[in-house]
Amino acid sequence: MDIEARRLTEGILYTDQYQFTMAQLYYRLGLHEKQAQFDHYFRSYPDYGLHKAGFCINAGLEWLLDWMREARFEEDDLAFLRHQTGRTGKRLFDDGFLTWLQQTAPETFQGITLRAIPEGRVVHPNVPVTVIQGPLAIAQILETPLLNQLNYQILIATKAARIRESGRGRLLMEFGMRRAHDRAANAGTRAALIGGADFSSNTGLSHVLGFPPKGTHAHSMVQVFMAMGFGELDAFEAYADVYPDECLLLVDTINTLESGIPNAIKVFERLRRQGHEPIGIRLDSGDLAYLSIRAAKMLNDAGFPDTSIVLSNDLDELVIWQIVTQISEEAPRYGLDADHIINRLVYGVGTRLITSQGDSSLGGVYKLVAVDHEGKWVPAIKISETPSKTPNPGHKRLWRLYDQRGKATADLLSLDDEDPRQMKYIHLRHPSDHTKYRILTHDKITRIEPLLEDILVDGKLVYDLPTVEDMRHRREEDVERLDPGVRRLMYPHLYHVSLTQKLWDLKEQLILSVKGGEYS
Repeated sequence: MDIEARRLTEGILYTDQYQFTMAQLYYRLGLHEKQAQFDHYFRSYPDYGLHKAGFCINAGLEWLLDWMREARFEEDDLAFLRHQTGRTGKRLFDDGFLTWLQQTAPETFQGITLRAIPEGRVVHPNVPVTVIQGPLAIAQILETPLLNQLNYQILIATKAARIRESGRGRLLMEFGMRRAHDRAANAGTRAALIGGADFSSNTGLSHVLGFPPKGTHAHSMVQVFMAMGFGELDAFEAYADVYPDECLLLVDTINTLESGIPNAIKVFERLRRQGHEPIGIRLDSGDLAYLSIRAAKMLNDAGFPDTSIVLSNDLDELVIWQIVTQISEEAPRYGLDADHIINRLVYGVGTRLITSQGDSSLGGVYKLVAVDHEGKWVPAIKISETPSKTPNPGHKRLWRLYDQRGKATADLLSLDDEDPRQMKYIHLRHPSDHTKYRILTHDKITRIEPLLEDILVDGKLVYDLPTVEDMRHRREEDVERLDPGVRRLMYPHLYHVSLTQKLWDLKEQLILSVKGGEYS
């Protein structure tokens, strides 16, 4: 694909066809400039089969903003739309509509106001992660690229955060580029770095984000030396000669315990005599917990008690949890301190992180919730046969409530003119189950925090974009403020997402009026 073709596929046409057919309908009816609000949210946490997430981490917003800044209707985009025909051979898009699209350039999204929960923050189902307000037709065209870019990064950032939790905060490296879905590797690496990975093997993206890329060597390096009549030790010595201060050796090409680690120790001893300290070894196959214990003992006995033991090979949060548990149980039998072993572990996580193995997509949606009619925001609703899938209507605000421990106890959706900080009693209603509610008084709450921030106002950036380090800090703070039950790896406690009584009443009124044929 040449450069121009790539621009065509990744520019303003990077959306679904039905966005353009709807946009033309709005244009024909004179509705294209009508102000509308869409909420982007996800319906449920990632479910990995054996275990389910209890929270998510927001990511992807800055890359969406980058796309919005660059995407516009160029002549070749319009030519492509101009030549589209329907089943009868008649043109699908008329000149009037295409002329209007052309007139939106050079800033197609200049009329869009965007509010969002900042990247790196903990987010939960059914709350607006991103809120879009703007001309109906343009806001409609934005749906697909927004979902495409935000859903995936949220998914990967969440997986990375869970892996970091299970690894007790030990060094985590993202190694998934080879198994990623084409250029999604870059988005996945970025999300992983926000969500919990310390470093990545992705050279280009690491450089762009200001992180040194990390990597060791493959089995093929040892195989090359063996094929030429040399041995594993020769390969290790050659690597150490080139990288004396970065020496991390993969020790399982032949036999981990009988060959790999003994040869690595010989090389480490030589490096130390030369004034260098090795980094450690990497284990990529076998019983990683057992091998970590045996490796730790061999390295300790050789005088290298602080060298790292890097683990790789299809790791995820569940596998790491099992490894840590096994080491905790078995290390004392070898006369070793389990915590000392666990604290020297480094996790290299690839396929299962970059593909979010177990749940490969986030159920993020983009739903119309309000339309400006004659200068007033009119709530809109779509009724689902599954009550939990019915969106929360109207122009809203989002709050996070913290209990007396300083832990987040609920996310609360209110109407735009409501402020729970001014309420004597805070009624928290379940979004779809009328039997579930609770009432909080302010003596039970230490803080009420607004979550949505203005990012774009009429297409202009009004927000200081954070660094990845800033996002990491937000993630660490938010995760720490979660109840331990919500952070739990298996069967996490359900975090409460609630509506104010006033929003609940509005939602019920709209549902009843639609079902009664009174709402149009």
